Amino acid sequence: MNMATTRGQPKTLSLPNILTYARIAAIPVVVGCIYVQAIMDGPLWLRWVAVAIFIAAGITDYLDGYYARIWNQQSAFGRMLDPIADKLLVASCLLMLAADGIIHGWTLWAAIVILCREILVSGLREYLAGLRVSVPVTKLAKWKTTAQLVAIGFLLAGEAGDQVVPVVTAIGLLLLWISAIVTIYTGYDYFRAGIHHLIKEDEG
Repeated sequence: MNMATTRGQPKTLSLPNILTYARIAAIPVVVGCIYVQAIMDGPLWLRWVAVAIFIAAGITDYLDGYYARIWNQQSAFGRMLDPIADKLLVASCLLMLAADGIIHGWTLWAAIVILCREILVSGLREYLAGLRVSVPVTKLAKWKTTAQLVAIGFLLAGEAGDQVVPVVTAIGLLLLWISAIVTIYTGYDYFRAGIHHLIKEDEG
């Protein structure tokens, strides 16, 4: 029993997983900065703090996978938690940016598409996991996540960024639409693969 506990600790407390924990911990800080600045009319420099923390969180998304591979510290727990951390970060920021008014009008549909896709894929993965079927993350899906993070980074800068370069918000909104379009494709790809397994399960 003690041996099992000792063996379990390095996996959950490995550096890749600690980086994932840090990404989750960054979420309330980023959201809090934008909330204080936008909703409570705080100083604009808070947006730069949010951007800096968000960038750091995005870097951990790359580093946790990198170190897990080169140090052979990949684990089922890490594979489960890593995409959850990404989805929590993206969803929280999109909701906060919508409340801020940076995402508004037709652009809300891009955010809705992204959120709905994440819920669809998460539900599909959960069901397929019960069938012991793994749906690997494609390279296009990884590029989609990157585009989303870059778009959100620009949008978090918002008004503060526009004071430096007037098109920062416009670039962020354009990238958000691009990532939403890619999201539809990758979501359909996952859905098609999932439906194939579901039909086989029903026929079996």
